[in-house]
Amino acid sequence: MVQYYWHPGGYPPQQQQMTPPAQPPSPGRRTEESYIENILRMNRGKLGTFYFTFENNKEWNAKVIKGYVEAAGRDHVIISDPNGKRYLMLMIYLDYVTFDEEINYNL
Repeated sequence: MVQYYWHPGGYPPQQQQMTPPAQPPSPGRRTEESYIENILRMNRGKLGTFYFTFENNKEWNAKVIKGYVEAAGRDHVIISDPNGKRYLMLMIYLDYVTFDEEINYNL
């Protein structure tokens, strides 16, 4: 719906478009996008092997961490290894993750 407003003083009429309200998810529609952080969240507590690479770093070019998914955010993942050491790693360095069991993944 387009609404026109008149302003005293000679302003030309401006168009404002009204956006429809957000629709609730319909049956069969995805509730979460399949971004890596959402997939990792759906698999919290599972043991995985995480592969990271760090360009232009001669001392620490690649890192492989075997551990449990504790949490995942938009730009990071928190992993705890079986010995209890925790890692906060940036997603920008994450190449891929492997799991030895079936993972949770909703389309």
